[in-house]
Amino acid sequence: MTEVRPLYPLVFIGPMGAGKTRIGRRVAKALDVPFLDTDKLIVAEHGPISDIFETQGESAFRELEKEAVAAALSEQAVVSLGGGAVLHPETRGALAGKTVVLLTVSAEAVAARINTSKRPLLKNGTGEWQRIYDERRDVYDALATTRFDTSSEPIERIAENIATWAKGRA
Repeated sequence: MTEVRPLYPLVFIGPMGAGKTRIGRRVAKALDVPFLDTDKLIVAEHGPISDIFETQGESAFRELEKEAVAAALSEQAVVSLGGGAVLHPETRGALAGKTVVLLTVSAEAVAARINTSKRPLLKNGTGEWQRIYDERRDVYDALATTRFDTSSEPIERIAENIATWAKGRA
């Protein structure tokens, strides 16, 4: 028997540059629910992510991220997580039983999308993207309720497809 998960929060995960924020925002609008981006919540409360990485380190950022994710997951909303949020064991545990949409993307497609100056983990170039994605892929796959690839379709169409899928589950 297939596990029935509540639709909300509807959580977007995936690698950097997959479109979690842009698509999540459109899906939330289509579903008429709030949209929460955990990276933006962290920035609003603690300042730029790149500054947190530089001054406090990645582990401090992951703790702030874990707290932001926990707060966002308590809402009836569409929630976009940062690409590495799934690295924290407590976050993975919090995602159990939630409806999780994995957005995938090819390395070729993401190369045109990523501004490495705003991505602390990619400061040495987009070659790091594939390594990071490969390291996280099994975690993403294990958490996903469903998957949508964002490599070639316009984001508007992807968002429509996800909203249609979500409405079919409601």
